[in-house]
Amino acid sequence: MSFIKKYIIKFLFGVLHSDAYKKYKQQQNNEWGKNHFKTFGKQSGLPDIFWIKNPQYISIGDNFSSLFNLRLEAWDHFQGKTFQPEIRIGNNVNFNSDVHIGAIDKIIIGNNVLMASRIYISDHYHGNISAEDLNTVPAERPLSSKGPVVIEDNVWIGEGVCILPGVTIGENSIIGANSVVNKSFPRNSVIAGIPARLIKTLEK
Repeated sequence: MSFIKKYIIKFLFGVLHSDAYKKYKQQQNNEWGKNHFKTFGKQSGLPDIFWIKNPQYISIGDNFSSLFNLRLEAWDHFQGKTFQPEIRIGNNVNFNSDVHIGAIDKIIIGNNVLMASRIYISDHYHGNISAEDLNTVPAERPLSSKGPVVIEDNVWIGEGVCILPGVTIGENSIIGANSVVNKSFPRNSVIAGIPARLIKTLEK
């Protein structure tokens, strides 16, 4: 590689990793959010890398932040069926990296919720877990929901957590790392495990 090519590559690398470029990229992403989401609150920001499906069904409150690989999906059509999805994220919500949220019904995340990395939240399944589904490959099975997912205010969700359809997590609750949550828990719960179970109830 010639000296000039090395210089150009080094220069471009420096530009792409500079604070000025990062600030510019952040501004571009935030403008996209303001122009595409149903609502996009004050002082909210999108990460460098994100994938959003149907942002018109997604509301984001004030002071939202997320690290890279944010994935929000609101499915209004699949395999000939029509849905009315809604994803609503409150104020002062912080996501770490690789958070994946998918809705065909409704997912509500309250205020002051903190999420670690590699978290999956869904209000639907591929198919109905029946013998009849075996006649169709998984990717082509119809989507079905057992109800909305509601995460109330001040909830802390640990690394690698999976929250399944029809679940409500009460306010002030804590979910331990790598838990699979397939039922609802009341406020002030500390839960963990596969499937998640109540470890203790917090008292003020």
